[in-house]
Amino acid sequence: MSAKRTIRDVDWTGKRALVRVDFNVPFEHGTSVISDDVRIREALPTLNYLRGAGAAVVIATHLGRPGGERRPEFELSPIAERLAQLLGANVSYVHDAIGSNAHEQAERLGPGEVLLLENIRFYPGEEANSEVFAIALSRLGNVFVNDAFGTAHRAHASTEGVTHHMPAVAGLLMERELAFLGGVLESPERPLGAISGGAKVSDKVKVLERLLDNADAMFIGGGMAATFFKAKELDVGASLVEEELVGFCGGLLERAEQGGTVLHLPTDVVVAREIAEGVPHEVAAPDAIPPDSMVLDIGPETAQAWASEIARLRTAVWNGPLGVAEVPPFDHGSRAVAQALVDSGATTIIGGGSTAEAVAAFGLVDRMTHVSTGGGASLEFLGGTTLPGVAALEDKQP
Repeated sequence: MSAKRTIRDVDWTGKRALVRVDFNVPFEHGTSVISDDVRIREALPTLNYLRGAGAAVVIATHLGRPGGERRPEFELSPIAERLAQLLGANVSYVHDAIGSNAHEQAERLGPGEVLLLENIRFYPGEEANSEVFAIALSRLGNVFVNDAFGTAHRAHASTEGVTHHMPAVAGLLMERELAFLGGVLESPERPLGAISGGAKVSDKVKVLERLLDNADAMFIGGGMAATFFKAKELDVGASLVEEELVGFCGGLLERAEQGGTVLHLPTDVVVAREIAEGVPHEVAAPDAIPPDSMVLDIGPETAQAWASEIARLRTAVWNGPLGVAEVPPFDHGSRAVAQALVDSGATTIIGGGSTAEAVAAFGLVDRMTHVSTGGGASLEFLGGTTLPGVAALEDKQP
Protein backbone atom coordinates (compact mmCIF):
# COMPACT_ATOMS: atom_id res chain seq x y z
CA MET A 1 0.00 0.00 0.00
CA SER A 2 1.30 3.44 -0.92
CA ALA A 3 2.15 5.78 1.95
CA LYS A 4 -0.49 8.44 2.47
CA ARG A 5 -0.08 12.17 2.90
CA THR A 6 -0.74 13.29 6.46
CA ILE A 7 -1.49 16.51 8.28
CA ARG A 8 2.28 17.02 8.55
CA ASP A 9 2.42 17.52 4.78
CA VAL A 10 0.06 20.52 4.77
CA ASP A 11 0.68 24.20 5.50
CA TRP A 12 -2.31 24.97 7.69
CA THR A 13 -1.87 28.72 7.87
CA GLY A 14 -5.23 30.34 7.18
CA LYS A 15 -6.92 27.00 6.44
CA ARG A 16 -9.92 25.15 7.87
CA ALA A 17 -9.55 21.42 8.47
CA LEU A 18 -12.64 19.25 8.11
CA VAL A 19 -11.75 16.34 10.40
CA ARG A 20 -13.62 13.04 10.41
CA VAL A 21 -13.17 11.36 13.79
CA ASP A 22 -14.81 8.37 15.46
CA PHE A 23 -16.38 9.60 18.68
CA ASN A 24 -18.91 6.76 18.82
CA VAL A 25 -18.37 6.39 22.56
CA PRO A 26 -20.35 4.27 25.05
CA PHE A 27 -22.52 5.78 27.77
CA GLU A 28 -23.54 4.55 31.21
CA HIS A 29 -26.87 2.79 30.75
CA GLY A 30 -29.79 5.19 30.59
CA THR A 31 -27.65 8.30 31.09
CA SER A 32 -25.71 10.89 29.10
CA VAL A 33 -22.53 10.09 31.04
CA ILE A 34 -19.69 8.84 28.83
CA SER A 35 -18.39 5.58 30.29
CA ASP A 36 -15.24 5.32 28.15
CA ASP A 37 -13.67 8.32 26.40
CA VAL A 38 -10.74 6.49 24.79
CA ARG A 39 -11.95 7.27 21.27
CA ILE A 40 -11.99 10.98 22.05
CA ARG A 41 -8.55 10.84 23.65
CA GLU A 42 -7.12 9.00 20.64
CA ALA A 43 -7.99 11.95 18.38
CA LEU A 44 -6.38 14.60 20.61
CA PRO A 45 -2.90 14.46 18.99
CA THR A 46 -4.40 15.25 15.59
CA LEU A 47 -6.66 18.01 16.89
CA ASN A 48 -3.89 19.59 18.93
CA TYR A 49 -1.47 19.45 16.00
CA LEU A 50 -3.94 21.19 13.72
CA ARG A 51 -4.73 23.88 16.27
CA GLY A 52 -1.05 24.46 16.95
CA ALA A 53 -0.35 24.74 13.23
CA GLY A 54 -2.89 27.55 12.90
CA ALA A 55 -5.83 25.66 11.43
CA ALA A 56 -9.45 26.22 12.30
CA VAL A 57 -10.97 22.81 13.05
CA VAL A 58 -14.40 21.53 12.00
CA ILE A 59 -15.16 18.07 13.42
CA ALA A 60 -17.55 15.48 11.99
CA THR A 61 -18.44 12.25 13.79
CA HIS A 62 -21.26 9.77 14.15
CA LEU A 63 -22.83 8.40 17.31
CA GLY A 64 -24.93 5.26 17.41
CA ARG A 65 -27.18 4.13 14.59
CA PRO A 66 -29.90 6.75 14.18
CA GLY A 67 -30.72 5.47 10.69
CA GLY A 68 -30.65 8.81 8.92
CA GLU A 69 -33.07 10.45 11.35
CA ARG A 70 -32.58 13.11 14.01
CA ARG A 71 -32.90 11.39 17.39
CA PRO A 72 -32.32 13.35 20.62
CA GLU A 73 -30.57 10.47 22.41
CA PHE A 74 -27.83 10.56 19.76
CA GLU A 75 -27.11 14.29 19.87
CA LEU A 76 -23.53 15.21 20.68
CA SER A 77 -23.74 17.63 23.64
CA PRO A 78 -21.98 15.22 26.08
CA ILE A 79 -19.21 14.68 23.53
CA ALA A 80 -18.75 18.42 22.99
CA GLU A 81 -18.44 18.92 26.75
CA ARG A 82 -15.93 16.11 27.21
CA LEU A 83 -13.87 17.18 24.21
CA ALA A 84 -13.67 20.74 25.55
CA GLN A 85 -12.43 19.40 28.89
CA LEU A 86 -9.76 17.26 27.24
CA LEU A 87 -8.61 19.99 24.86
CA GLY A 88 -8.70 22.65 27.55
CA ALA A 89 -10.41 24.90 25.02
CA ASN A 90 -13.89 25.99 23.99
CA VAL A 91 -15.70 23.68 21.56
CA SER A 92 -18.65 25.18 19.69
CA TYR A 93 -21.41 22.70 18.88
CA VAL A 94 -23.89 23.33 16.10
CA HIS A 95 -27.10 21.30 15.68
CA ASP A 96 -26.47 21.21 11.95
CA ALA A 97 -23.99 19.58 9.59
CA ILE A 98 -24.52 20.88 6.05
CA GLY A 99 -26.99 23.77 6.37
CA SER A 100 -26.44 27.51 6.48
CA ASN A 101 -25.97 27.53 10.26
CA ALA A 102 -23.07 25.06 10.04
CA HIS A 103 -21.45 26.97 7.19
CA GLU A 104 -21.78 30.34 8.92
CA GLN A 105 -20.21 29.03 12.13
CA ALA A 106 -17.42 27.30 10.22
CA GLU A 107 -16.57 30.47 8.32
CA ARG A 108 -16.38 32.47 11.56
CA LEU A 109 -13.78 30.16 13.11
CA GLY A 110 -10.37 31.65 13.84
CA PRO A 111 -7.03 29.82 13.99
CA GLY A 112 -7.08 27.14 16.70
CA GLU A 113 -10.84 27.32 17.22
CA VAL A 114 -13.00 24.18 17.15
CA LEU A 115 -16.51 23.48 15.87
CA LEU A 116 -18.31 20.16 16.36
CA LEU A 117 -20.98 19.36 13.76
CA GLU A 118 -24.19 17.52 14.52
CA ASN A 119 -24.21 13.69 14.37
CA ILE A 120 -23.36 12.99 10.75
CA ARG A 121 -25.66 9.96 10.64
CA PHE A 122 -28.75 12.08 11.26
CA TYR A 123 -28.58 12.68 7.50
CA PRO A 124 -29.56 9.92 5.00
CA GLY A 125 -26.95 11.23 2.56
CA GLU A 126 -24.11 10.14 4.85
CA GLU A 127 -24.47 6.37 4.66
CA ALA A 128 -25.81 6.59 1.10
CA ASN A 129 -22.59 8.41 0.13
CA SER A 130 -24.67 11.07 -1.59
CA GLU A 131 -22.61 13.35 -3.82
CA VAL A 132 -24.83 16.30 -2.92
CA PHE A 133 -24.23 15.65 0.77
CA ALA A 134 -20.48 15.17 0.22
CA ILE A 135 -20.21 18.46 -1.69
CA ALA A 136 -22.05 20.28 1.10
CA LEU A 137 -19.59 18.83 3.64
CA SER A 138 -16.61 19.80 1.52
CA ARG A 139 -17.64 23.47 1.70
CA LEU A 140 -16.96 23.44 5.44
CA GLY A 141 -13.20 23.27 5.04
CA ASN A 142 -10.19 23.59 2.76
CA VAL A 143 -8.57 20.22 3.49
CA PHE A 144 -10.19 16.97 4.63
CA VAL A 145 -8.51 14.98 7.40
CA ASN A 146 -9.57 11.40 8.04
CA ASP A 147 -8.65 10.30 11.56
CA ALA A 148 -11.45 7.74 11.87
CA PHE A 149 -9.87 4.38 11.09
CA GLY A 150 -12.84 2.65 12.73
CA THR A 151 -15.13 3.83 9.91
CA ALA A 152 -12.60 3.64 7.05
CA HIS A 153 -14.13 0.40 5.78
CA ARG A 154 -17.37 2.26 5.02
CA ALA A 155 -17.73 4.21 1.77
CA HIS A 156 -19.79 6.99 3.33
CA ALA A 157 -19.97 10.65 2.37
CA SER A 158 -17.79 11.75 5.29
CA THR A 159 -15.16 9.06 4.72
CA GLU A 160 -14.98 8.61 0.94
CA GLY A 161 -17.38 10.88 -0.92
CA VAL A 162 -15.96 14.14 0.40
CA THR A 163 -12.47 13.26 -0.86
CA HIS A 164 -13.63 13.78 -4.46
CA HIS A 165 -14.19 17.46 -3.76
CA MET A 166 -11.24 18.58 -1.62
CA PRO A 167 -7.65 17.55 -0.79
CA ALA A 168 -7.65 14.61 1.65
CA VAL A 169 -4.93 13.54 4.10
CA ALA A 170 -4.55 11.20 7.07
CA GLY A 171 -4.64 12.27 10.69
CA LEU A 172 -2.05 11.05 13.18
CA LEU A 173 -4.25 8.23 14.51
CA MET A 174 -4.98 7.02 10.98
CA GLU A 175 -1.26 7.19 10.22
CA ARG A 176 -0.48 5.11 13.31
CA GLU A 177 -3.11 2.48 12.46
CA LEU A 178 -1.81 2.06 8.92
CA ALA A 179 1.80 1.87 10.09
CA PHE A 180 1.20 -0.87 12.64
CA LEU A 181 -1.44 -2.93 10.85
CA GLY A 182 0.37 -2.65 7.53
CA GLY A 183 3.78 -3.28 9.05
CA VAL A 184 2.73 -6.47 10.82
CA LEU A 185 2.36 -8.20 7.45
CA GLU A 186 4.81 -6.26 5.29
CA SER A 187 7.96 -6.24 7.44
CA PRO A 188 7.46 -7.78 10.90
CA GLU A 189 10.26 -8.68 13.24
CA ARG A 190 10.15 -12.46 13.39
CA PRO A 191 8.96 -14.81 14.67
CA LEU A 192 5.45 -13.45 13.95
CA GLY A 193 2.53 -15.00 15.82
CA ALA A 194 -1.14 -14.61 14.92
CA ILE A 195 -3.73 -15.21 17.64
CA SER A 196 -7.32 -15.58 16.47
CA GLY A 197 -10.48 -16.09 18.50
CA GLY A 198 -14.08 -15.04 18.63
CA ALA A 199 -17.25 -16.96 18.08
CA LYS A 200 -17.24 -17.49 14.32
CA VAL A 201 -14.78 -18.57 11.66
CA SER A 202 -16.93 -16.76 9.08
CA ASP A 203 -15.96 -13.40 10.56
CA LYS A 204 -12.28 -14.10 9.92
CA VAL A 205 -11.97 -16.18 6.77
CA LYS A 206 -9.82 -13.67 4.87
CA VAL A 207 -7.74 -12.82 7.93
CA LEU A 208 -7.03 -16.47 8.67
CA GLU A 209 -5.97 -17.15 5.10
CA ARG A 210 -3.71 -14.11 4.90
CA LEU A 211 -2.14 -14.58 8.32
CA LEU A 212 -1.48 -18.24 7.60
CA ASP A 213 0.65 -17.16 4.63
CA ASN A 214 2.59 -14.64 6.74
CA ALA A 215 2.82 -15.93 10.29
CA ASP A 216 5.35 -18.33 11.77
CA ALA A 217 2.79 -19.55 14.30
CA MET A 218 -0.99 -19.36 14.63
CA PHE A 219 -3.11 -19.86 17.75
CA ILE A 220 -6.83 -20.62 17.28
CA GLY A 221 -9.15 -20.25 20.27
CA GLY A 222 -12.58 -18.95 21.18
CA GLY A 223 -15.80 -20.50 20.01
CA MET A 224 -14.39 -20.81 16.50
CA ALA A 225 -12.06 -23.55 17.74
CA ALA A 226 -15.06 -25.91 17.76
CA THR A 227 -15.33 -25.74 13.96
CA PHE A 228 -11.64 -26.64 13.70
CA PHE A 229 -12.22 -29.55 16.10
CA LYS A 230 -15.09 -30.69 13.89
CA ALA A 231 -12.73 -30.59 10.91
CA LYS A 232 -10.63 -33.12 12.85
CA GLU A 233 -13.80 -35.25 13.20
CA LEU A 234 -14.17 -34.61 16.94
CA ASP A 235 -17.54 -34.43 18.70
CA VAL A 236 -17.92 -30.89 20.06
CA GLY A 237 -21.14 -31.36 22.03
CA ALA A 238 -23.46 -28.33 21.94
CA SER A 239 -20.76 -25.93 20.69
CA LEU A 240 -21.45 -23.58 17.82
CA VAL A 241 -20.19 -25.16 14.60
CA GLU A 242 -20.31 -23.50 11.19
CA GLU A 243 -20.88 -26.63 9.16
CA GLU A 244 -20.29 -24.85 5.86
CA LEU A 245 -16.78 -23.92 7.00
CA VAL A 246 -15.63 -27.28 8.35
CA GLY A 247 -13.96 -27.99 5.02
CA PHE A 248 -12.28 -24.58 5.03
CA CYS A 249 -10.86 -25.24 8.51
CA GLY A 250 -9.60 -28.63 7.47
CA GLY A 251 -7.91 -27.02 4.49
CA LEU A 252 -6.20 -24.47 6.73
CA LEU A 253 -4.88 -27.26 8.94
CA GLU A 254 -3.45 -29.02 5.88
CA ARG A 255 -1.95 -25.80 4.48
CA ALA A 256 -0.31 -25.03 7.81
CA GLU A 257 1.26 -28.49 7.94
CA GLN A 258 2.51 -28.27 4.37
CA GLY A 259 3.67 -24.65 4.57
CA GLY A 260 5.59 -24.86 7.81
CA THR A 261 3.36 -22.59 9.91
CA VAL A 262 2.78 -24.07 13.35
CA LEU A 263 -0.97 -23.97 14.00
CA HIS A 264 -1.89 -24.37 17.66
CA LEU A 265 -5.36 -25.59 18.62
CA PRO A 266 -6.37 -25.86 22.30
CA THR A 267 -5.35 -29.10 24.01
CA ASP A 268 -7.97 -28.49 26.70
CA VAL A 269 -11.07 -26.29 26.83
CA VAL A 270 -13.45 -24.90 29.42
CA VAL A 271 -17.02 -26.05 28.77
CA ALA A 272 -20.43 -25.33 30.28
CA ARG A 273 -24.10 -25.83 29.45
CA GLU A 274 -24.84 -22.12 29.26
CA ILE A 275 -23.15 -18.73 29.09
CA ALA A 276 -23.71 -17.03 32.43
CA GLU A 277 -21.56 -15.80 35.27
CA GLY A 278 -20.91 -18.40 37.95
CA VAL A 279 -22.46 -21.39 36.14
CA PRO A 280 -21.02 -24.86 36.69
CA HIS A 281 -18.17 -25.51 34.27
CA GLU A 282 -15.38 -28.00 33.73
CA VAL A 283 -12.18 -28.53 31.81
CA ALA A 284 -12.34 -31.11 29.05
CA ALA A 285 -10.09 -32.51 26.35
CA PRO A 286 -11.20 -31.64 22.79
CA ASP A 287 -12.16 -35.29 22.22
CA ALA A 288 -14.15 -35.53 25.47
CA ILE A 289 -16.58 -32.58 25.36
CA PRO A 290 -19.88 -33.55 27.04
CA PRO A 291 -22.82 -33.70 24.60
CA ASP A 292 -24.78 -30.99 26.46
CA SER A 293 -21.85 -28.57 26.86
CA MET A 294 -20.14 -26.00 24.65
CA VAL A 295 -16.63 -24.63 24.31
CA LEU A 296 -16.44 -21.26 26.12
CA ASP A 297 -12.71 -20.76 26.75
CA ILE A 298 -9.30 -22.30 26.28
CA GLY A 299 -8.22 -24.44 29.22
CA PRO A 300 -5.42 -23.84 31.74
CA GLU A 301 -3.05 -26.34 30.11
CA THR A 302 -3.48 -24.56 26.78
CA ALA A 303 -3.05 -21.12 28.33
CA GLN A 304 0.22 -22.18 29.96
CA ALA A 305 1.56 -23.85 26.82
CA TRP A 306 0.63 -20.89 24.62
CA ALA A 307 2.27 -18.47 27.06
CA SER A 308 5.54 -20.38 26.61
CA GLU A 309 5.22 -20.17 22.82
CA ILE A 310 4.27 -16.47 22.91
CA ALA A 311 7.41 -15.73 24.95
CA ARG A 312 9.45 -16.61 21.84
CA LEU A 313 7.63 -14.17 19.53
CA ARG A 314 9.01 -10.82 18.42
CA THR A 315 5.75 -9.65 16.81
CA ALA A 316 2.19 -10.71 17.64
CA VAL A 317 -1.20 -9.73 16.25
CA TRP A 318 -4.32 -10.73 18.21
CA ASN A 319 -7.85 -10.50 16.91
CA GLY A 320 -10.75 -12.11 18.79
CA PRO A 321 -11.06 -13.15 22.46
CA LEU A 322 -10.14 -16.75 23.29
CA GLY A 323 -13.33 -17.27 25.27
CA VAL A 324 -16.44 -15.39 26.33
CA ALA A 325 -14.19 -12.78 27.90
CA GLU A 326 -16.98 -10.55 29.17
CA VAL A 327 -18.45 -13.35 31.33
CA PRO A 328 -16.24 -14.70 34.15
CA PRO A 329 -14.89 -17.33 34.52
CA PHE A 330 -14.63 -17.65 30.75
CA ASP A 331 -12.17 -14.75 30.61
CA HIS A 332 -9.26 -16.67 32.11
CA GLY A 333 -7.74 -17.77 28.80
CA SER A 334 -7.86 -14.33 27.23
CA ARG A 335 -6.44 -12.80 30.39
CA ALA A 336 -3.55 -15.28 30.47
CA VAL A 337 -2.68 -14.69 26.82
CA ALA A 338 -2.89 -10.91 27.24
CA GLN A 339 -0.45 -11.10 30.14
CA ALA A 340 1.84 -13.41 28.14
CA LEU A 341 1.93 -10.85 25.33
CA VAL A 342 2.89 -8.11 27.78
CA ASP A 343 5.59 -10.29 29.34
CA SER A 344 7.00 -11.32 25.96
CA GLY A 345 8.39 -7.90 25.12
CA ALA A 346 7.20 -8.43 21.54
CA THR A 347 5.60 -5.78 19.37
CA THR A 348 1.94 -6.43 20.18
CA ILE A 349 -0.87 -5.32 17.89
CA ILE A 350 -4.40 -5.79 19.18
CA GLY A 351 -7.37 -5.76 16.83
CA GLY A 352 -10.22 -3.47 17.83
CA GLY A 353 -13.71 -4.41 18.94
CA SER A 354 -14.13 -7.11 21.56
CA THR A 355 -10.39 -7.86 21.72
CA ALA A 356 -9.60 -4.26 22.60
CA GLU A 357 -12.45 -4.26 25.12
CA ALA A 358 -11.02 -7.37 26.79
CA VAL A 359 -7.50 -5.91 26.99
CA ALA A 360 -8.98 -2.74 28.48
CA ALA A 361 -10.93 -4.76 31.05
CA PHE A 362 -7.68 -6.48 32.06
CA GLY A 363 -6.01 -3.09 32.53
CA LEU A 364 -3.33 -3.84 29.94
CA VAL A 365 -4.03 -1.35 27.14
CA ASP A 366 -1.08 0.85 28.02
CA ARG A 367 1.27 -2.11 27.98
CA MET A 368 0.43 -3.16 24.42
CA THR A 369 2.31 -1.62 21.50
CA HIS A 370 -0.82 -0.74 19.55
CA VAL A 371 -4.50 -1.28 20.24
CA SER A 372 -6.53 -0.62 17.11
CA THR A 373 -9.57 1.66 17.24
CA GLY A 374 -11.31 -0.28 14.49
CA GLY A 375 -12.86 -3.71 14.95
CA GLY A 376 -14.38 -4.37 11.54
CA ALA A 377 -11.89 -2.07 9.85
CA SER A 378 -8.87 -3.87 11.31
CA LEU A 379 -10.31 -7.26 10.32
CA GLU A 380 -10.84 -6.15 6.74
CA PHE A 381 -7.46 -4.41 6.53
CA LEU A 382 -5.58 -7.44 7.89
CA GLY A 383 -7.58 -9.62 5.50
CA GLY A 384 -6.23 -7.65 2.55
CA THR A 385 -9.38 -5.67 1.74
CA THR A 386 -8.81 -2.16 0.42
CA LEU A 387 -10.61 0.22 2.79
CA PRO A 388 -12.50 2.96 0.89
CA GLY A 389 -11.68 5.61 3.48
CA VAL A 390 -7.96 4.82 3.20
CA ALA A 391 -7.77 4.40 -0.57
CA ALA A 392 -9.40 7.83 -1.00
CA LEU A 393 -6.56 9.64 0.79
CA GLU A 394 -3.80 11.21 -1.27
CA ASP A 395 -0.57 9.26 -1.76
CA LYS A 396 2.76 10.74 -0.76
CA GLN A 397 4.84 11.81 -3.74
CA PRO A 398 7.97 9.66 -4.25
